Amino acid sequence: MTNIKRFRILIMGRANAGKTTILQRVCNSTDKPEIFDARGKKLEDAIVRGTEMRGYHKIEHELVFKSNPGFVFHDSCGFEAGSTRQFEQMKEFVVDRATTRRVNERVHAIWFCIPMTDSHRTVMAAEQKFFNECDTGHVPVMVLLTKADGLELDAFQELEDEGLEIEEASEKIAEKGKELLEKCLAHIKNELEKCKYPPTRYVILQNMWEENADCTALIQNTANIMNAEDLQKLLISTQQSSILPCIEYAVGK
Repeated sequence: MTNIKRFRILIMGRANAGKTTILQRVCNSTDKPEIFDARGKKLEDAIVRGTEMRGYHKIEHELVFKSNPGFVFHDSCGFEAGSTRQFEQMKEFVVDRATTRRVNERVHAIWFCIPMTDSHRTVMAAEQKFFNECDTGHVPVMVLLTKADGLELDAFQELEDEGLEIEEASEKIAEKGKELLEKCLAHIKNELEKCKYPPTRYVILQNMWEENADCTALIQNTANIMNAEDLQKLLISTQQSSILPCIEYAVGK
């Protein structure tokens, strides 16, 4: 483990789940990542724009932010939209990167994003297919409930439907939003825990659109599900978004 130089994460989730924003916050950046092919060659901007316009890119491509090159990210390439071919490519990638002897190419964690802006469609066919058919081996999978602050719109609508006036509804929106979030989390857990390969942990993310958004819970929970102390140390030392995990890790040791 001591030869591992960078912490590698596969991020998954349907379109508009807030994946890029999360990676930017973790890396303290507002820029888009640089993209490298499987051989480490940087893709030119024109090529990147072309693949984005066609809605296609390769899962083996590495996403790296200049602000923190210690992280390497991979994107699941849209199998969530229902592509059988891309699902099989994703499975092959996960199995290969979980077991490869090339230690610097191994994936260390998987973040599976489920946006709360689709609160009535939190667990769909893509989520069930992944957690029923994709054995990630020793690589832990953490479900991220993204855009949780988006539930405030649903909360306000429910309060209005209950007959509250706008002013009164506005005063109770935070409480109602928390209630809806707890229901969503319970539903997601209930559905995914039935699957053959359920996630290791669940984390709620809010206000990631803010440039100074707090990533402490995300980093701490990811560190806690690592099955090797060297990987925990690598993650904590690589992240720059919060000093708290560094302190807690040091105290714990």
